Amino acid sequence: MTAHPAEETFRRLAIGDQALLARIADPSAATDGDRALDDLTAALLRIGALVALDAPESSYRSAVDAAERAGARLDDLLAVLLAVAGSVGSARIVSAAPRLAMAAGYDVEADLERR
Repeated sequence: MTAHPAEETFRRLAIGDQALLARIADPSAATDGDRALDDLTAALLRIGALVALDAPESSYRSAVDAAERAGARLDDLLAVLLAVAGSVGSARIVSAAPRLAMAAGYDVEADLERR
């Protein structure tokens, strides 16, 4: 009996298949068959992961650029923060908000100083 492709991939990930891990770590090496998500969804998920990791502002730039190229607006980036808030906690959201906004070209801190 042949394993379902997703089952095979889960199995290979569970055993730490180095060839597979190397391939998925390099987004440029992914083939269309490897991608079940559209570009916008994938970029927004990467941003959600950066929020969870409490990533520095510099890490958001490429993810925001990819999301914007795929059609994301500032409202979509905010939606990511709101969607992950219950899982990552308020401290991560407060930390990520100005970093994510700055990567999108909105300087929250400068705006707060003007008010």
